[in-house]
Amino acid sequence: MKYFDYYHSPLGNMVIIEEDNAVIQLSLTSKKTDNEYLSSDTMTHTTTALLHTAKSQLTEYFQGKRKTFDLPLAPSGTPFQKKVWQALCQIPYGETRSYKEIAIQIGNPKGCRAVGMANNRNPIMLIIPCHRVIGSNGTLVGYAGGLDIKKWLLEYEKEN
Repeated sequence: MKYFDYYHSPLGNMVIIEEDNAVIQLSLTSKKTDNEYLSSDTMTHTTTALLHTAKSQLTEYFQGKRKTFDLPLAPSGTPFQKKVWQALCQIPYGETRSYKEIAIQIGNPKGCRAVGMANNRNPIMLIIPCHRVIGSNGTLVGYAGGLDIKKWLLEYEKEN
């Protein structure tokens, strides 16, 4: 069974989805009704202990009090994507890495584009900090939530 709840952030409304006591998705949403997430009988809108903890940690993050998240995560993806996402979680708060640096870190120095694709498919935004990945020349490139949000997050983290 999957459980979900909404979180109202400075970035906009977000949805957090839990399955088997792990967060499997955190994303921005424009959905206003539960019916849009309840396409099957496998999702329930409720606040579980884990979803409550996730919302509390997000609040602390947006208050500038939390620099890392301590939540069980289970993003769905290929082994390569999961390797990239693990590397993203090692980027310290307020810092950035290039796609090339991540590719080298995971032992695939020519895999910059593949790292970019894995970054783009990250299902747990913010907690798996894909916003901290930038172009080799320091430019902001690609972000599923939009470059304005990526810029906001990077500036927010540098200020805090």
